[in-house]
Amino acid sequence: MQTVEFYQKQFLAYLEDFTNFQEPKNLYEPISYILNLGGKRLRPVLTLMSTEIFGTNYNKALDAALSIEVFHNFSLIHDDIMDDAPLRRGKETVHEKWDINRGILSGDAMLILAYKLFENYDSNTFQSLVKLFSETALQVCEGQQYDIDFEIRDDVTILEYIKMIEYKTAVLVGAALKMGAIVANASQEDQGNIYLFGKNLGIAFQLQDDYLDVFGDPKTFGKQVGGDIIENKKTYLYLKTLELSSDENKTQLKYLYELNPEDKQDKIDTVKSLIVLSKSDEETKKEIENYTEKAFSILNSINIPEEKKNKLKDFGRQLMTRTI
Repeated sequence: MQTVEFYQKQFLAYLEDFTNFQEPKNLYEPISYILNLGGKRLRPVLTLMSTEIFGTNYNKALDAALSIEVFHNFSLIHDDIMDDAPLRRGKETVHEKWDINRGILSGDAMLILAYKLFENYDSNTFQSLVKLFSETALQVCEGQQYDIDFEIRDDVTILEYIKMIEYKTAVLVGAALKMGAIVANASQEDQGNIYLFGKNLGIAFQLQDDYLDVFGDPKTFGKQVGGDIIENKKTYLYLKTLELSSDENKTQLKYLYELNPEDKQDKIDTVKSLIVLSKSDEETKKEIENYTEKAFSILNSINIPEEKKNKLKDFGRQLMTRTI
């Protein structure tokens, strides 16, 4: 089992070869653009890492790792169109750089390319990967719909929010790990448990992202701190603040989330103060720790050496203490 940096380097070299597309340029140029915008490459790294955890060389999982990264970025293109987002990782979004039609068509092509990458595996592995991929892709779509629905609802519960981030974000983390296990021909039990490990870690990861959006350092976070507040997103922090606040503060918070003021920083600062006053920031950190520990406890049931379990725990801790 190698370092995260090693897997990132190997994956990026493989990605570079993949993005040397031919014609038509107008279809493939946006695909190369989004795939080369950067990012943590968390999901493909997990696929490569999981393959070696179960005793198989990471090289055999490069196509599966690439598939999940292509799918992830396909979903980002379409998410950005739905959100009318101008920026992605500090750069113009695909539909802004080109146009909406190009964004939709290039995104559609990426979904097909993601499936085609499975053709490089034997029939049994192919069938298992496609089955998992299809189930996961549908759940991601369901999670996105929940997210859209929440924008016009004022009665969203914390349990509903957790379900939404589980589908929209966490299942893809679980699938990334399970794909590596499938390529390595791990047992069905181990495949299921590594998936559950990833899914719980993925929930913790998204809660950490919500926390950093409000309390992260602007110099290291990589995007505007307070973006969720500006967009009136009903995150865990928001819902927990409603739950723990006085009636007066609850009313103020709801009122602020109906506004789109010119002075956005004042809105961010006021909401942030309400979060801190209710101690929802501390409760969110506890929930991040809760899901991280839940993920770690599942490792006890996986048939791999303790050394590899500890490396997975170290990786999980790095994710939960990140500042970006």
